[in-house]
Amino acid sequence: MNAAVIDPGGDIQRIQDVIAEHQVHVTNILLTHGHLDHVGGATALAKILQVPIIGPHKDDQFWLDILPQQAQMMGFSTSSPFIPNHYLNEDDSVLVGNLKLQVLHCPGHTPGHIVFFHAKSQLAIVGDVLFKGSIGRTDFPRGNYDHLVNAIRQKLWPLGDQVKFIPGHGPMSTFGAERLNNAFVADKHFG
Repeated sequence: MNAAVIDPGGDIQRIQDVIAEHQVHVTNILLTHGHLDHVGGATALAKILQVPIIGPHKDDQFWLDILPQQAQMMGFSTSSPFIPNHYLNEDDSVLVGNLKLQVLHCPGHTPGHIVFFHAKSQLAIVGDVLFKGSIGRTDFPRGNYDHLVNAIRQKLWPLGDQVKFIPGHGPMSTFGAERLNNAFVADKHFG
């Protein structure tokens, strides 16, 4: 019954209620990238649960350093900068109980964005890299459209069409469905 909390943007009490409801033991907090809506509650929750913060890739540290400015721009209460207990890199893995999550560095939405992949269940947790019918924004500082499309097509697609993914926002989908229908990364757009 070990668990991880992934991308706690806020709603700390709601997250704690779900943890209590399912009676799981949280061993760490995992971060896909440094945007406020994915990390805003990380330090408070880590303190409450007394667990480390793992991820994202070090290239997103600048986003973590400017959390107060992110909060101000979006009209949220102030969030303090922090340094994760451990950065993640391509081909690292993270254990959550007996589950081994493979780490894929998928820059573009942010330079340090990572994806978690559990091979046995064919499930990817993709943060804001890919959505059902869309991809992550690349108009924020250090975003890069070409890097994002390349990461999706070169790192995610090879995992297999059957892979289901949980995006940072919106409904789940599969890589196969997105290869057919996604307006930005469908195979038909790349000849």
